[in-house]
Amino acid sequence: MAARVLVIGSGGREHTLAWKLAQSNHVKQVLVAPGNAGTACSQKISNAAVSTSDHSALAQFCKDENIEFVVVGPEAPLAAGIVGSLASAGVRCFGPTAEAAQLESSKRFAKEFMDRHGIPTARWRAFTQPEEACSFIMSADFPALVVKASGLAAGKGVIVAESREEACRAVQEIMQDKAFGAAGETIVIEELLEGEEVSCLCFTDGRTVAPMPPAQDHKRLLEGDHGPNTGGMGAYCPAPQVSKDLLLKIKNAILQRTVDGMQQEGSPYTGVLYAGIMLTKDGPKVLEFNCRFGDPECQVILPLLKSDLYEVVQSTLDGLLCASPPVWLENRVAVTVVMASQGYPGDYTKGAEITGVAEAQALGLEVFQAGTALKDGKVVTNGGRVLTVTAIREDLISALEGANKGLAAIKFEGAVYRKDIGYRAIAFLQQPRGLTYKESGVDIAAGNLLVKKIKPLAKATSRPGCDVDLGGFAGLFDLKAAGFKDPLLVSGTDGVGTKLKIAQQCNKHDTIGQDLVAMCVNDILAQGAEPLFFLDYFSCGKLDLSTAAAVVAGIAEACGKAGCALLGGETAEMPDMYPPGDYDLAGFAVGAVERDQKLRPLESVAEGDVVIGVASSGLHSNGFSLVRKIVAKSSLQYSSPAPDGCGNQTLGDLLLTPTRIYSPSLLPVLRSGHIKAFAHITGGGLLENIPRVLPPKCGVDLDAQTWRIPTVFSWLQQEGHISEEEMARTFNCGVGAALVVSEDLTEQVLRDIQQRQEEAWVIGRVVACPEGSPRVRVRHLIEAMRIRGSVVENGTVRSHFSVPPRKARVAVLISGTGSNLQALIDSTQEPSSAAHIVVVVSNRAGVAGLDRAARAGIPTRVINHKSYQTRVEFDSAVDQVLEEFSTDIVCLAGFMRILSGPFVRKWNGKMINIHPSLLPSFKGSNAHEQALDAGVTVTGCTVHFVSEDVDAGQIILQEAVPVKRGDTAATLSERVKLAEHKVFPAALQLVASGAVRLGDDGRLCYVQEE
Repeated sequence: MAARVLVIGSGGREHTLAWKLAQSNHVKQVLVAPGNAGTACSQKISNAAVSTSDHSALAQFCKDENIEFVVVGPEAPLAAGIVGSLASAGVRCFGPTAEAAQLESSKRFAKEFMDRHGIPTARWRAFTQPEEACSFIMSADFPALVVKASGLAAGKGVIVAESREEACRAVQEIMQDKAFGAAGETIVIEELLEGEEVSCLCFTDGRTVAPMPPAQDHKRLLEGDHGPNTGGMGAYCPAPQVSKDLLLKIKNAILQRTVDGMQQEGSPYTGVLYAGIMLTKDGPKVLEFNCRFGDPECQVILPLLKSDLYEVVQSTLDGLLCASPPVWLENRVAVTVVMASQGYPGDYTKGAEITGVAEAQALGLEVFQAGTALKDGKVVTNGGRVLTVTAIREDLISALEGANKGLAAIKFEGAVYRKDIGYRAIAFLQQPRGLTYKESGVDIAAGNLLVKKIKPLAKATSRPGCDVDLGGFAGLFDLKAAGFKDPLLVSGTDGVGTKLKIAQQCNKHDTIGQDLVAMCVNDILAQGAEPLFFLDYFSCGKLDLSTAAAVVAGIAEACGKAGCALLGGETAEMPDMYPPGDYDLAGFAVGAVERDQKLRPLESVAEGDVVIGVASSGLHSNGFSLVRKIVAKSSLQYSSPAPDGCGNQTLGDLLLTPTRIYSPSLLPVLRSGHIKAFAHITGGGLLENIPRVLPPKCGVDLDAQTWRIPTVFSWLQQEGHISEEEMARTFNCGVGAALVVSEDLTEQVLRDIQQRQEEAWVIGRVVACPEGSPRVRVRHLIEAMRIRGSVVENGTVRSHFSVPPRKARVAVLISGTGSNLQALIDSTQEPSSAAHIVVVVSNRAGVAGLDRAARAGIPTRVINHKSYQTRVEFDSAVDQVLEEFSTDIVCLAGFMRILSGPFVRKWNGKMINIHPSLLPSFKGSNAHEQALDAGVTVTGCTVHFVSEDVDAGQIILQEAVPVKRGDTAATLSERVKLAEHKVFPAALQLVASGAVRLGDDGRLCYVQEE
């Protein structure tokens, strides 16, 4: 479907946004309000005469014009709350709320926020009295030379003084002379930072941060960075001063930390986040935040966006940026130069005719207009910054030359522009550099420093048979010194999988080493082997000393727990093989077992043997690709508090709980001779690992109600709607290892395990397994996952408390006032409700039901049926919204559309409707008139499952209403509505709680019957 979108603003930034959106095949028309001469009439782009300050009128305009979403360019409307106003009216708007936009609208708020969340920035103080400010400037123990108006000042409210006296004069100018009006009622005095200034922007959906290529703006009016400050006289992108590694550091330490902090403080940040950053000798520090695209940065960044901007905006609004991050052009550089009116940034004249724009465009350049207007069919100047000329070329010098050619072609009286945009980057690139191994990306000195750091850690893991001393070509192990007489060597290798991605996102690297060691040493236990020594392999694109040291320290600590020596390893720095910040791990464990003590499961396991489960510490290190997908679709992020019942920690910490190492506790049990088989429950879960130690014709029958399942598994199952089989095939489900023993030795083995501080239970038996049958049966897994904090007494689970059941996610479809919707809202807000309304969808804009949803804080969507040629197309659009919100149940509450067969079949048993009669009587419309005409004395309302035949689905609940003498259709309708408000919520509760469902035979099925 071709969409219509609206861009708010009138500058070069807004022209660029409209230009990029118009390139999308999804977009039919881009309206710009108020726009300029460049956006007045250009193929898909035109201006809209609508007030952007009257949010109610703007929302109505968007509904009347079927606007898909609104993109806000400048900061002032964002600070004024345009996003919240439009959202409450059911209009999607790209940008942060007024609360989140305080990062720009209040310098004081931004600085206090950065201090709270450990985001690097200059030292500062805020003042409301000029005398106090000046006193601080004169006495501060740092160069307090940057004076900022705390409020919005159109990008000009910053004065960088060259002396303390000049800084004091700036205070007087801002606070007493009101140079920036009310924006200067509070001022911020900052430390003057030294270094290179860059602009680092990102798209964010409130959780995921997708960085844009870094840019550099030129604020000063004149060449060589002289003259007064302006809104910006040009920019280039990407800035070569910011390497990929440095950009990753900025993303993690500044951008992601800011987005996470806003989420934690209850003001999720969505849209574009702009960080003005100084690259100091101590690392990047934030100068300021902007809550939108910069101008002129927008004019160099968006031309390098390879992705469809419409799709990027939709992904951001839908919270799906992690699934479809934007893609950027490579090996391209953009330069934009601003042409300004004579006198800017002071007073300037307007109305000068502009010529040569077409000639510049003919050179393959983009001309984005800003302060322009149409007068008598001509384009004339109408502002300080008039237009920008953007060139996209293979290198910076070529791009600057191209832009300058465009500037020479465009003429207007008194034009002012710079010819040296990007000069600092050109100087940076032309610095002579001898080619070295380090310049190629491999830092041998850093590698040597890492070895120096980890040597004592490895030395501490020495044991009989091995004295660890890193740095040689190979390590030695003396089996005789370790006490072995007739040993068999046992080896195992493994990695940690995509659990690494979570560690890297959480910047937590100290526990992942235990996962690596545990995955290897637990595997060799399956042969009854004692782990002797361990080797690790750490590979990365760029070696970060602190990260690598934390990982290896974790490996060394885990080797100590496992009783094996960290004998050696390899650190591989491979430029371009890994993205910045990424690394991978592999581990290799070697153990030994006396020949006569080796486990022989295929010869000894027999039908009737008992299976003992040993508790896991949680997820261990398997299934994390699925885990990450579930988290991405959930309402949580890794920095969020863990789900209820999972302890006082973050979700990231919960998922990174290290894998349990079983060798210290279970090796003596294995050596006792009482164990027939040991299975490490690793990749493949319960279903794939236990059969690896069973004879061909044997299987196991497990009962999940006999062991304790950590709550994290319950949360994953419910959040991801994972089937019982998928859970058992992917995760350990609380059983990290399974032992097979003879029935007569069961109690003794359980005591031995429990005496060594391991939690263990009898979880099943070995059974005969005919060929072709599943070799592992796990009964009651989903039921057991509903129990949290449980213990086992005499083989029976005793629950301390139950997991609060996951509430069914409900979508309500409406067409009008939504009186039944209000009843559903009120009922689902009760703590005892089994349902939660996640979205309200209307086929009509501006109806009262949308307002009811907005007041309750429920997201809304308007899908106009008139925009679709067929019912199926319309239903498909509705279905996409239902899938977007992971809907479980659909309620039709006055939805005046007949749904298509494919839609009804897809949602069969999950969609309910209310009808104003006692079905099967008086189907269809005019039910009250039919009842009055029939002369019945009782009518009412019916809640039923929706079927393809109108008003013919299985009945869930009915409520009778007497027909009184003298009733009219109107009076009867009012009384029936009261009954509807009672029975509809009750029916939803039955369906949402699972008490009632539609059976496979199409008939109503009650839990009691099952």
